[in-house]
Amino acid sequence: MAHGDVYTHGHQESVLRSHRWRTAENSAGYLLGDLLPGTNVLDVGCGPGTITRDFADRVAPGHVTAVDNAAGIVEQAAADAPANTTFQVADVCALPFADGSFDVVHAHQVLQHLTDPVAALREMRRVCRPGGIVAARDADYAAMTWYPELPALTDWLDLYHRVARGNDAEPDAGRRLLGWARDAGFDGFGDVDATATAWCFATPAEREWWGGLWADRVLDSAFAEQALDRGLATRAELERLSGAWREWTHSDSAWFAVLNGEIRCRR
Repeated sequence: MAHGDVYTHGHQESVLRSHRWRTAENSAGYLLGDLLPGTNVLDVGCGPGTITRDFADRVAPGHVTAVDNAAGIVEQAAADAPANTTFQVADVCALPFADGSFDVVHAHQVLQHLTDPVAALREMRRVCRPGGIVAARDADYAAMTWYPELPALTDWLDLYHRVARGNDAEPDAGRRLLGWARDAGFDGFGDVDATATAWCFATPAEREWWGGLWADRVLDSAFAEQALDRGLATRAELERLSGAWREWTHSDSAWFAVLNGEIRCRR
């Protein structure tokens, strides 16, 4: 993230639980064909580094440099990291690398949290070599869908939009990625592959994990703190939303889909 941006979720355990679940396979499948042995990769907004580690396995003996603006998270991610990785604190809008330093520059669930995602894409483009790939994947909250259609979950989504947009961020980023890429200098439609994939949570174990983490997150995360501090919700209202997530989790018919937009841009 960039200096001055507010991360809507924060880094509490209820958030990191979801970040640690992410892998190259479930979160960057559209990019796997570009991760060849010897590739030099920059992973922007790496969080706890689970995707970074998968990238490192795929590109060895190539190198993966991973950056995040949260020093504590970078320190955690660097612990026991593969030899062909480097973790450091950096601002996505002012990356400390020379022009054309990387073959692939990647960001997962980052642009939605920035006040200026186009500036971030321009900077990612700058540090990518000519002929290389700039890739980003972001959720689109308005496109999320679920069953049963509990009214309190609709209220949760409305609250999330209000909190995120209070940070001058764009929670419906997935549908905007192609436009942002064009504004960042990827001019022709032939320069950008725009795709979409979804996470789906429907098995008992998936429901328990997804519903449980959100039941916790609406009570204990930066999102909850921001909602309370700005007067967007009361503690009782957050308790109601958490209870709705628990109710959803325990339904045998429960199903939830998260649509993610993706861009793969040729430099």
